[in-house]
Amino acid sequence: MNLADLIFLAAALSVDAGAVSFSQGLLFDKNKTKNSLLLAFSTGFFQFIMPVAGYFFAGVIYRFVEPFSKTLAFLIFMALGLKFIHDGLTEKEKTAKSSVCITLSCLFMLSVATSIDALAAGVNFYFLKADILFSSLLIGFVTFFVSLFCFYAGHFFKKFPSKYLEVLAGVVLIVLSFKTYF
Repeated sequence: MNLADLIFLAAALSVDAGAVSFSQGLLFDKNKTKNSLLLAFSTGFFQFIMPVAGYFFAGVIYRFVEPFSKTLAFLIFMALGLKFIHDGLTEKEKTAKSSVCITLSCLFMLSVATSIDALAAGVNFYFLKADILFSSLLIGFVTFFVSLFCFYAGHFFKKFPSKYLEVLAGVVLIVLSFKTYF
């Protein structure tokens, strides 16, 4: 996986964290700097740690699935891409306007929920023999900055087309699935 692919993947994986940060940014009026940094650090950290966990989990089962590794990588990226597109096109309530959430337990839940896809990406990194430390750090940093940006964007925009971003992220993942397979 080259650097451009990794940057696109990092951007696609950061969309959920960006959407959550944007919605939280709409709600906060006090302690914006502290809360934006807490949320960005939390989501960025979990986007870093989840691919590492997926990578090492894949190492345990690799000898059993090695003959199918390209197909598995293709299927995982394809499934994630289709999930992003489905989520983007399906009308749903992202985060209720009344749910300001910055406690440690809430940050933990939001961070895990927005980084589950990164766990699957970590499995793919193992199959692709990618540099897990560099890849995970890049994903974590991109998510941190996307989250921070989206938190502050929430103060300026009342209506954010996050569904278009999710669809775009899904298309990027599907393109990566074909590139991985072929």
